[in-house]
Amino acid sequence: MRLLVVGAGSTGGYLGARLSKAGRDVTFLVRPERASLLRRDGLHVESPLGNVVLAPKVVTSGALDANYDAILLAVKAFQLDAALADLAPAVGSDTMILPVLNGMRHMDLLAKRFSSRNLVGCALKVATELQNDGRIVQLNPNQDFAYGELDGILSPRIGALDQFMQGAEIGARLSQDISRELWEKWILLASVGAITCLMRGTIGEIEASPGGAELALNLFDEVIGIVSACGEPPSDGFVGATRSLLTAKGSGFASSMFRDLKRGRAVESESIVGDLVRHGQAAGISAPLLATAYAHLSVYQRQIVAR
Repeated sequence: MRLLVVGAGSTGGYLGARLSKAGRDVTFLVRPERASLLRRDGLHVESPLGNVVLAPKVVTSGALDANYDAILLAVKAFQLDAALADLAPAVGSDTMILPVLNGMRHMDLLAKRFSSRNLVGCALKVATELQNDGRIVQLNPNQDFAYGELDGILSPRIGALDQFMQGAEIGARLSQDISRELWEKWILLASVGAITCLMRGTIGEIEASPGGAELALNLFDEVIGIVSACGEPPSDGFVGATRSLLTAKGSGFASSMFRDLKRGRAVESESIVGDLVRHGQAAGISAPLLATAYAHLSVYQRQIVAR
């Protein structure tokens, strides 16, 4: 199986490096500047699970001349339109596209641009950061990379993909309920992202503040209400675990969106929070806390663009 990783940032670079180290056939589709840096300096991953240094295979959009068996799409939501144009020559009728973007809007865009047959559901949970010097740092050893057919069937192609992913130390697992897991991931990202960015603190710092835990849980309930009306309701186990996570004393947990905000970087406020607010508005569901977080993030995003 030949895999094309679109983007060699914190997510794509991490997963692609692990798979390459495990002997898989991986090529990175990157911009010319990033390609030059990778060819010169290599790809460096620092991780509690073991470091990786390799000379990756890289290609730029103009040099794509064949279809790939699978494409791991690992870009930010605001980079998606450009990425779709770049990767189009690599997509054949049987190509599996594995998007590890946040939210759900990208699924509709990919199905419209290519075909719903090309889509494989993916839900990735890993904490990585791309440093200014190009290194990718995994912040903790926790990782979970679920994938599966959106209708839950165990197809031959998903079996082949699972074999390709296993043994690469990326927390890979095949899921027959990936659609629900995608909605649950959105709930988690929106809840943690909205509360940590709104309050400008970690979960533990918010919990230690007057009314902080109640505020986090009320926002969580708003998100669940929207998803239950517009998508797939979460499992009881997920709800219980997430409520505990959002109120954990002394927790240093925060969202990647909050980490980007602290570093003055652009954030995925539209796909993670804004799109969920719009889903709620369309369903007539009031979500004042989520809407406040979205307005807060929108102000920040406009300030970043104006710089």
